[in-house]
Amino acid sequence: MTTVQEWGRPVGDVNGVFADGVVPVPLVMVDTDEGITGVGLGPHVEIETVFAAIEGEDPRGVTALYDRMLRRTFKAGHAGAVFGTIGALDTALWDIKARAAGEPLWRLLGGRDRGVPAYASGLDIGLSDDELVSVYQVYAGHGLRAAKIKGGLDIERDRHRLTLVREVLTEAGRGARPGLMLDVNEAWNRKQAVRHVCELERTLDLTWIEEPVRRWDADGLAAVGRGIRASVATGENLTGLEQFRPLLAAGAVDIVQTAVVWGVSHFLRVSALAHAHDLPVSPIGATPVALLHAATSVPNHLASELQDLHPPLGLSLDLYVEDGAFVLGDSPGLGITVDEQAINAFARRPDTRAAEGPHIRPEHAGRRLLAVDNSAPATRSPG
Repeated sequence: MTTVQEWGRPVGDVNGVFADGVVPVPLVMVDTDEGITGVGLGPHVEIETVFAAIEGEDPRGVTALYDRMLRRTFKAGHAGAVFGTIGALDTALWDIKARAAGEPLWRLLGGRDRGVPAYASGLDIGLSDDELVSVYQVYAGHGLRAAKIKGGLDIERDRHRLTLVREVLTEAGRGARPGLMLDVNEAWNRKQAVRHVCELERTLDLTWIEEPVRRWDADGLAAVGRGIRASVATGENLTGLEQFRPLLAAGAVDIVQTAVVWGVSHFLRVSALAHAHDLPVSPIGATPVALLHAATSVPNHLASELQDLHPPLGLSLDLYVEDGAFVLGDSPGLGITVDEQAINAFARRPDTRAAEGPHIRPEHAGRRLLAVDNSAPATRSPG
């Protein structure tokens, strides 16, 4: 099943923008013979192959079933969207296990505090200055005092937009210095990254720079880290501990990130690996419900990304945002309720995303000689 996140405005990053603000959200629902249904968010690629690993099994053995799913993809490999399918099913199994126990997942996993620190992330590269300020004022109204903006095309434009957000958060915090982060989604080479960030750091205090170079470039990420003051954050596109290991060995990452679609078991294992290196972890992505529950149980969680304040179409979530944190409820499992009728009744727009959007890497990424003007707001798609 696939629903949508309706942002009501353009959303995207340095690689592209969804001009209509409608983003697909795939999800899976796993039924049991006990009448319990678990929900997981993530792709459906190779789902028949992967699901065969758990069909007929006791879902309470979720940790062993996770490895069983990984083994089913041994020859072709489990990277990319296939890993997302494994993560979606893994999350659904954790949901089932907690529902069967009659407990919220955060409690089942051993969490003590239902509050999960958050930072604002508006996927905002397509916004005008006025729109940018308006969006972050809403976040600030929910107590958020740290924010990550999208950028990477122009130093002075990034400086200007970061300054606008800083002013919003400083005013909301009555003068307290906010946290500022910049995410460039692998847009630079090593020297571009150091030059760009060092220039920003002449006037701004950046908490972290996210994905400054390619996700697998351990030497490059380490070189960027040595050349700037800000921390280097990366990991949302890495799938499996084997992809994290060379980065950690090279001292290439300061903030270890995982994507919400990769699942609960993956997050728990990456968190343990990061903790062994005295590094914090930070979940990335829209609707991070499952990893919020998991984050309560690890000792090195830093903050979780808060994107849209509204859930995807047809989903209701037992959580709210207050004083800069997600606050999880007491509903058994993940606390997700799915309205299938609402999802099925949604009149979808024609799919134009094959040719544009943040999921496609631009031809000249990492090879831009001059700054690119991205100051104008994106044009909305018709319909």
